[in-house]
Amino acid sequence: MLTTNSTTMSITPTSFHHFPPISPKIPLFNNSNFISFHNKYLNQHHQYLKFQSLTKIPLNFYPFHCPPTNPGPIEDDGSELHEGILDILLEAGISMEESMKIALNSPKYAKMLRDGVRDLDELSMWSSYMKEDKNGGNGEMTILPPLSLKEKVKCIAREKGDLGKIPFLESVGLSLSSAVHFARILSSHSLPSLIHKVKYVKELFFSGDDEKIVGKHARRMMLHLSISVDEDVQQTLSFFEKIDARRGGLDMLGCSDASFRYLIESFPRLLLLSVDSHMKPVVKFLENVGVPKERIGNVLLLYPTLLFLNVKEDIKAKSWIFEKTGAMDKVGKMLVKYPWVLSNSVQKNYEEIAAFLETKKVPKDSIDRAITNWPLLLGCSAEKLRPIVEELDELGVRSTKLGKVIATSPQLLLRRNEELWTVVSFLQDMGFDKGSIGKILARCPEIFALRTVTTLQKKLEFLNGFGILKEQHCRVIKKYPEFFVSDIDNTVLPRLRYLMKWGLSQRAVASMVVRFSPILGYSIEEVLKPKLEFLVRTMGKPVKEVLDYPRYFSYSLEKKIRPRFLVLRGRNIDCSLEDMLSKNDEEFASDYLGIERMSVSLR
Repeated sequence: MLTTNSTTMSITPTSFHHFPPISPKIPLFNNSNFISFHNKYLNQHHQYLKFQSLTKIPLNFYPFHCPPTNPGPIEDDGSELHEGILDILLEAGISMEESMKIALNSPKYAKMLRDGVRDLDELSMWSSYMKEDKNGGNGEMTILPPLSLKEKVKCIAREKGDLGKIPFLESVGLSLSSAVHFARILSSHSLPSLIHKVKYVKELFFSGDDEKIVGKHARRMMLHLSISVDEDVQQTLSFFEKIDARRGGLDMLGCSDASFRYLIESFPRLLLLSVDSHMKPVVKFLENVGVPKERIGNVLLLYPTLLFLNVKEDIKAKSWIFEKTGAMDKVGKMLVKYPWVLSNSVQKNYEEIAAFLETKKVPKDSIDRAITNWPLLLGCSAEKLRPIVEELDELGVRSTKLGKVIATSPQLLLRRNEELWTVVSFLQDMGFDKGSIGKILARCPEIFALRTVTTLQKKLEFLNGFGILKEQHCRVIKKYPEFFVSDIDNTVLPRLRYLMKWGLSQRAVASMVVRFSPILGYSIEEVLKPKLEFLVRTMGKPVKEVLDYPRYFSYSLEKKIRPRFLVLRGRNIDCSLEDMLSKNDEEFASDYLGIERMSVSLR
């Protein structure tokens, strides 16, 4: 009970309307405990003074300017408030350095304590805590000196009973209300153990080497989701939406300072999990199935509930999807590309997608390869895939041919019809009909996965600049459509320049490209160099012979060029490259070995 001039009042925890209780009520202030702690503080006070001089705390850091009332004047000193919080943190068993860091980064907690002190000052409710019983409970009291601001702050902090958890949780990014809420939930944790757990979680989730890549991945997963999802995925989507609503959007998903608060608020069970018996086994599982260490954080950020799964029971029960697709050796790669593959709703969609593609006579092994290479397909409904499959069918890409396309470029199934037809229209403008376009698509589907035709147009401009006429473009692309997805600066241009180093003019090389455009795709070290050296140094022929027969570069040096040359040299026969290489084995034997052709008539 507290006695004032005219009123007797009872103090309960609810008197501090700023401080909802966390632990059972304890005395606001125990003088003997204070004296004991004060002695401990004196031993470390010089460290704090040094810290205070180094940090140079700005005057406006402490927004607390309320005049004190009875039982005596108290200077409204921000540093004294700070010292009180620091003492509470030290009492909780953490280091001076850690305590100072937390105290500096929990201003709302500090304001909450200061507001509590102000309320009790206004009510003159400190007097009974300034008395000490000197005679063992016989009622004789000795009046102690007035309490300082620091001592009052410590009284209220102890009454709250969070043992330093609230300021710590605020210091790592949580709002004050969330910090208070989680401090209740985590009441069984000591502050040192909570700090250890939070540090582990932050390091685990935010250890990626590229903060923005995980946000880009999340955006893509959301874009291609068209099925009903279970609670785990819905919870993850809500988490993404909170981040997306912030400045910087999903690009900030991989940033600890921006995302940690929303991660914990969206998945409060994270801080209840045991580090050793739960988190570490899941991390070990991810490492064992092939998830690179630097990608584990991204996988967990994209599907945090993965950390709640029991390795022996839950994950084992979900492994059927990998067995079904023949991807037991690619689990890690699939998880990196699409962590939701372990979601029940996504796994259920596998059967629907497989059934739909089988009705289009797509071989099962092609379906499984497509899903393994691009598991985002599992988030797409069969009805969403139907329009693009029908458009491909119109171009002649169906059944087995469709299977080959989606096995190598499964992302093509996630294209919108208008995106596909942008490329189709571009090729039609070049002069290709639908049949030819279908053949190009079947050979190089990557072309049709391009976002715009700007890249295609630039490639044609390069051909123009090299001396290949517009009317010759169709011939070049028809024989080598892969040119559209080739790197001009790093692959194509160096190859053309290499040919010119052998004395061929640019015009001559352009002519070779028109007649045999696959030459644009041949490696210098593996194809062009060894075959030109063999032509000149071993065969003794001039380089200009490849102008007449550029297809020379398409034949195997060891299996065809060298053996036939040795046969001809042994018989002292000299012939052109085309005569030497264009004939099949039977024709070559008949023309140069004197072996007559054998014909078999069927009767």
